[in-house]
Amino acid sequence: MIDPNLVKKLREKTNAGMMDCKRALEETGGDFQQAETLLRTKGIASADKKSARVTKEGVIASYIHLQGRVGVLIEVNCETDFVAKNEIFREFVKEITLQIAAASPLVVSRDQVDTKIIQAERSIYEAQVKDKPAAIVDKIVAGKLDKFYATVSLMEQNFIKNPELTVKDYVASKIAELGENIIIRRFVRYAVGEDLGENCSSEHSSCHLG
Repeated sequence: MIDPNLVKKLREKTNAGMMDCKRALEETGGDFQQAETLLRTKGIASADKKSARVTKEGVIASYIHLQGRVGVLIEVNCETDFVAKNEIFREFVKEITLQIAAASPLVVSRDQVDTKIIQAERSIYEAQVKDKPAAIVDKIVAGKLDKFYATVSLMEQNFIKNPELTVKDYVASKIAELGENIIIRRFVRYAVGEDLGENCSSEHSSCHLG
């Protein structure tokens, strides 16, 4: 028999449903780490299968932080109006606005980073390792770029509520839980005294939600 406290702990760590956590623990003979890996693998697989589905519903939400000094405006899409009104979906959107307010991503995904910024970062990293053997320079630079993307790309950031997950993992867990494709379409983060161009993102490389 699986310990209910272990099921609860697994749910808190992975954001998966209680029954999914219980089944994962049963399948792995009660091994917590194996069950966690199993849930994440299933969640990502489930999200990948749903990624082509059309998402025309959703919400535009806002969040004001630090007594009005930081604000976030975001559009998150799902497949149906039913899910858009679901409390779990609404709470998910809130968590994402908190992530953006706290972690200051520049874009939703790495493919939205301006090529000029990438080139500038690459040049810096190449200069840092110019004395290294040529055979490993590309590998080192690629690793540094991955760390850069993990800072500026929302989907690649560590989820602030559970740093063992990335935001992409968290999204995948909600897709599995709600049974619909979910897309973080675009966002803009405002900070008092900060140039808007320093911290904004959208699917269409624009800072406007209109």
